[in-house]
Amino acid sequence: MIRPLPVGIDDFEEIITKGYYYVDKTLFIRDLLDKKGKVNLFTRPRRFGKTLTLSMIRYFFEDTGTEAANKGNRTLFNGLKIRKQGELYTQEMCGYPVISLSLKSSKQPDWELAYGCLKEEIGREYLRHRDVTDSLDTAEQQRRFEDIMNLRGSRQDFITSIRFLSDCLYLHWKKKVIILIDEYDVPLENSYFSGFYNEMAGFIRSIFESALKTNPYLEFAVVTGCLRITKESIFTGLNNLEMISILNPAYDEYFGFTQEEVNEMLQFYGLSEKRDRIREWYDGYLFGNTEVYNPWSVMNDVKMMTTDVNALPSPYWANTSSNSIVHNLVENADTSVKSELEDLLAGGTIEKQVHEDITYDSVYDSEDNLWNFLFFTGYLKLVSRRLEQEKQYITMGIPNLEVKYIYSNTIENWFRVKIKSRDLSVLYQAMQDGNVEVFERELSRLLKESISYMDAKEAFYHGFLLGVLSNMSDYIVKSNRESGNGRLDITAKSLDDSKSPIIIELKAAETFQEMEAACDRAVMQIEEKEYDSWALEEGYTEALDYGIAFFRKRCKVKLKRHRF
Repeated sequence: MIRPLPVGIDDFEEIITKGYYYVDKTLFIRDLLDKKGKVNLFTRPRRFGKTLTLSMIRYFFEDTGTEAANKGNRTLFNGLKIRKQGELYTQEMCGYPVISLSLKSSKQPDWELAYGCLKEEIGREYLRHRDVTDSLDTAEQQRRFEDIMNLRGSRQDFITSIRFLSDCLYLHWKKKVIILIDEYDVPLENSYFSGFYNEMAGFIRSIFESALKTNPYLEFAVVTGCLRITKESIFTGLNNLEMISILNPAYDEYFGFTQEEVNEMLQFYGLSEKRDRIREWYDGYLFGNTEVYNPWSVMNDVKMMTTDVNALPSPYWANTSSNSIVHNLVENADTSVKSELEDLLAGGTIEKQVHEDITYDSVYDSEDNLWNFLFFTGYLKLVSRRLEQEKQYITMGIPNLEVKYIYSNTIENWFRVKIKSRDLSVLYQAMQDGNVEVFERELSRLLKESISYMDAKEAFYHGFLLGVLSNMSDYIVKSNRESGNGRLDITAKSLDDSKSPIIIELKAAETFQEMEAACDRAVMQIEEKEYDSWALEEGYTEALDYGIAFFRKRCKVKLKRHRF
């Protein structure tokens, strides 16, 4: 029986006990113990294994209170790499009380709903530890515990709830506490885009100050998120905080799949011949000194190919990650940003100064902040780094075809919306009348406003022109229609039979000087392959045959009126 892939499953126990395929990342625990960080903040892009990592940590360290349950947790790690590291590490198993919180559920449209979801998450963790009430010293402590558990506590109660739970757990176990907080920045990102950032940032900051700053019962904490939020904004005064971003070589192989891990997975499922396809679509990230693949996309693609070995690759990450930042980048791009986007989409790079300490409310303060945000959230990859006068600069590129799809798809949607809001009647009338000069001028103007996402290939210009013509309300526009002896690029036929149909053949010229000849070839191709023969068959007496050549942001238009 082939092991199923744990797509969408981030509970470590479920993956192990139900026999899912598991990429062994348990040496993360060894490094965590060796490095002895007090409060560890790991920032990685969405869907790169952060939640599963925290689940693994919890099952390894948590003392459940019963020997049978602890034994069950220990067996989860049988045969895994951490068990082979010796007693120095295995003696830590099931040795601590653990507080584990996920802030994902607080992605809500307003403050009250988001705050309510955070309260529920904290209340569930109190419910999980309700046995500790037997060890509380006073009736007031028991009342406070029950109020938080039953969501009756005040705002102040919930602000200090993690610190208070640490106190209670220490009283019960006489052991310091491990605190795990997953996706701490989800409520911050959501609240920024939903308009209640200040309320949420203040609440999260207060919780962190209480639980992580001066907590004598804290053994260590692991916090995960997508973006490193400025210390002054969220982690106020945390001198014991260690930031482990994608630029840090520590723990660099534990989030995402390494080349060796991908090779082993493909071999296990008999898909080794698909290695190049997986690399082109989902590889390309550099975390620290390790190149890694997007684990979510790799697992989805391998799972798809186990059902259909010829299944086409898909942008799985694009369907799960919030792409609003890319949308805003494209929508607000000035000339320089458009140029940089085109360089990236053509396979080039851009260089920017590093700004790790940014907040969601400062993302749009500068272009550098915006590019840094895209870098740290996985939409750009590290190519190289350099230091100049105490300032660090990074050269960035697009990681792979999956991320390139996100950009190009966003640009297409942006252009489609933009075209719908424009009055293109002058362009449409010129095309219908055969006014080549005006048609070319108006088309060139739109082309300069667009963003090329296919390295100026013919397919980009084809999509561009289809987008331009999509607003011709009284015309039926078709693409790649079979006609004559081949497939023509674009046709436009009016609902009014008295208007001549339009046939368009496109060419992408290699140089500016070659545009004239490319136009001639396009017109000649329509004639030689009889692309307009369908117009005669449908009773038209004339067709407007357009040859259009493109070179970068320039175009050349030629017309031949074909009278039947």
